[in-house]
Amino acid sequence: MKQLEKLLKKSAVSRPSKTTSRQIVVFKTQQDYHQCLDMLNANGIKPVKSVDSHRLICCHFHRSTDMEKIKQHPRVAYVQRDAKVKAHAIKPAAVKRGGARKAAKKRALVDTAKIPWNVSRVKSPELWNRTMGQGVKVAIIDTGIAKHPDLCIAGGVNTITGGSFQDDNGHGTHVAGIAAATGRQKIFGNAPQVKLFAVKVLDQNGNGFVSDIVEGIDWCLKRGIKVMNMSFGLTGSGNSKALRDAVKRAAKQGAVISASAGNEGTTFSPLIDAPARYPETIAVAATDRADRVADFSSRGNGISVAAPGVDILSTLPGGTYGRMSGTSMSAPHVTGGAALLRALSPRMRPAEIKRRFEASALQIPGGRQAVGAGLLQVAPAAVASGRRFPSKGQRLKKAKSASRPVLLIPSGRSKR
Repeated sequence: MKQLEKLLKKSAVSRPSKTTSRQIVVFKTQQDYHQCLDMLNANGIKPVKSVDSHRLICCHFHRSTDMEKIKQHPRVAYVQRDAKVKAHAIKPAAVKRGGARKAAKKRALVDTAKIPWNVSRVKSPELWNRTMGQGVKVAIIDTGIAKHPDLCIAGGVNTITGGSFQDDNGHGTHVAGIAAATGRQKIFGNAPQVKLFAVKVLDQNGNGFVSDIVEGIDWCLKRGIKVMNMSFGLTGSGNSKALRDAVKRAAKQGAVISASAGNEGTTFSPLIDAPARYPETIAVAATDRADRVADFSSRGNGISVAAPGVDILSTLPGGTYGRMSGTSMSAPHVTGGAALLRALSPRMRPAEIKRRFEASALQIPGGRQAVGAGLLQVAPAAVASGRRFPSKGQRLKKAKSASRPVLLIPSGRSKR
C-alpha cells in the first residue's frame, strides 16, 4: 500500500492545468479507499471528488504519470479517464417570452388545451384520472432546473461545484417540463404531480464528467429517488466502467432509468450512446409529429421504445417556453410514464416497467434498430401483460403447460 500512496502523492495534484488529466481510481476495498483518501488530504491534495459507495476517487494527475503502475496495483480495482458526456439536444430553444397564461382557478377537470401534442401522443393523460404521479420522486440528471411557474422543484444538488442546482443552460429545464410540467400556467408534462429533483451534473455548455454523474446517481439513491432521467451520453464507442457500475447499482436498488439514445443518426450504428446502450436502462429514440423516426435519432441495438423528440414545446429558464429537438426530449416522456406506473404500483420492478412499455408500444415504421418496439403508449402499459416479449422462463413454462391436457369447462376457464 505504501508504494501506491507514494505513486499517488507524487502524481496527483489539486488543480487542473494543461499538463494534467482527470482520472478515476476505484479501489477494491473500503479500507484501501479511505486510507488513500486520508493520505491525499494529509498531503494537501484535494481530490476533485470521492464517492464512498463506489470506493471512487477522482483526481487530476500529471500527464507524465505512468497510470499503468497504478492500474496494476493489487489494491486498485481499475483506473480510467474521467470521460466527458454531452446533452442530447441538437437545436437551440426558440424562446417564447411572456406567453404564459394566468393561472386558472382550481378545478377538477384538466384543461386539455394545456396538453402538448407530444404528451397526448404517448397517452399519459389517459391515466390522469387514476394518478398524476403523486408521491413519486423523479430526478432530472442534467444541467439543473430553473425556477419556473410550471415546475414544482422539491430539491436538488450540484455535483460539479456543490453550489446552486439552478439551470445555466436551459436543457435540464426543458427536459423537466416534458416529464413533469404542472399545467398551472401553460403546459402539462407527462406526470404533473411528481416530486421533481434537479441533479446538476452538466455545465453551462451541456457537457459533464462521468464522476459527477456517478455522484449524482448516488445522491438520488441515498434519498430514495428511484425514477431517473438521463438525456446525455458518451458518443459512439465511448464507454465508462464507472458509469456502467453506477447504473447497474441503481437498477439493482430498484431505480428506473430512462436514457436518450443519441443524436448521431446512423453514424455509429449499431452502437447507441452510453448509458442508453446498457440493458438496465430504457433506451429512447426520437420520432416526429408523423410518428416517423427522426433523421438525427441514433440507430443501433438496445433501443426499447421511441417517443416524440422533434420541435417539442417545454419550459425554459426565466419563466419562458420554447421548442427543442433531440432524443433528450424523447427520454422524459418515458420518465414521466414510469413515474405514473410507479404511482399505481410502487413495487413494480424496473424490468417490468420496461417490459410493459415494450409490450404496449404502438408499432410504427423504422425497425427495431430505429424505434425499438415502437411508439411509447403509457396508459396501455398500465394494463399490459408484458407478454409480447416473454422471458426465457415464461417461454419454458408456457411450453411445459402446453404439453399437458386441458379440460374445458362451461365457465370458459380451463382446468388442468
